[in-house]
Amino acid sequence: MTRLLNLTALSVAGAMIAGTASAQEITLQLKWVTQAQFGGYYVALENGYYADEGLDVTVRAGGPDIAPPQVIAGGGADVIVEWMPAALAARENGLPLVNIAQPFKSSGMMLTCLKETGITSPDDFPGRTLGVWFFGNEYPFLSWMSTLGIPTDGGEEGVEVLRQGFNVDPLLQRQADCISTMTYNEYWQVIDAGISEDELVTFKYEDGGVATLEDGLYVMEDRLEDPEFVDAMARFVRASMRGWDWAAENPEEAAMIVLEYDDTGAQTESHQIRMMTEVAKLTEGSNGTLDIADYERTVATLLGGGSDPVISAEPMGAWTDVVTDAAFN
Repeated sequence: MTRLLNLTALSVAGAMIAGTASAQEITLQLKWVTQAQFGGYYVALENGYYADEGLDVTVRAGGPDIAPPQVIAGGGADVIVEWMPAALAARENGLPLVNIAQPFKSSGMMLTCLKETGITSPDDFPGRTLGVWFFGNEYPFLSWMSTLGIPTDGGEEGVEVLRQGFNVDPLLQRQADCISTMTYNEYWQVIDAGISEDELVTFKYEDGGVATLEDGLYVMEDRLEDPEFVDAMARFVRASMRGWDWAAENPEEAAMIVLEYDDTGAQTESHQIRMMTEVAKLTEGSNGTLDIADYERTVATLLGGGSDPVISAEPMGAWTDVVTDAAFN
């Protein structure tokens, strides 16, 4: 309660600084549950960076049953955190999402395999069972397999795709030879389960040249026609990147802030500190502005899906620099 009161006071102070009668309300929908993957936003909230910009920000946690594109389409959020493959696929299917900022410069996605399987390179994937997340997270994997020329419908020449839940059980229970993991999360869950690093082989999407952009900020296209909304988003992005910079410099303190907002009590201090340290490697080199080369690489990867590409045509209007230009220039 004390923290909430303090935040309210900060919001009022920030609004006065911004010269407005009251703080402008913004709702951010996260892609997943409260964890250090989103540390920059929680830091910006707790440290009063949003309030400094005259914003009253509500951060909504995600989860396995929450799809950010559906939330924003239904008016439940002003801005969402989403992976670019899912956002571009949604745009092609009629939901006009636009990338307004890109805090994550690098991808943390990889396949983690048990060394005992004998897998030493992607050439060993055919005939194996690979765990894959769905609900929009499968797009990078499908593009990668297409790039490698490996079918995903099983058989000796293809891979058997196991629809992986958001856990590492298929690897621990030997149901899959490899599973999807993030450098900052599930990989360390495997380690914490008692499997040592020298018992594992990892294949990072970044190393394979098929990495796609993750954890960008997206809004509905029509809202960018409102100058006041653009201004609010510029202030939001500026404060958020201030939060990300602070989190990268103070990973332990940032992790503690994240834990304060974890209502489930499921997160642990050691895991969140480790996650924050790893996430900082992915935001390194980004000031929030989308790198067009990274965007074009993502699009090329998604278009390179053979007979079943993630997107069928070059996207038009899928990103804008109007917000980051206003925020930083």
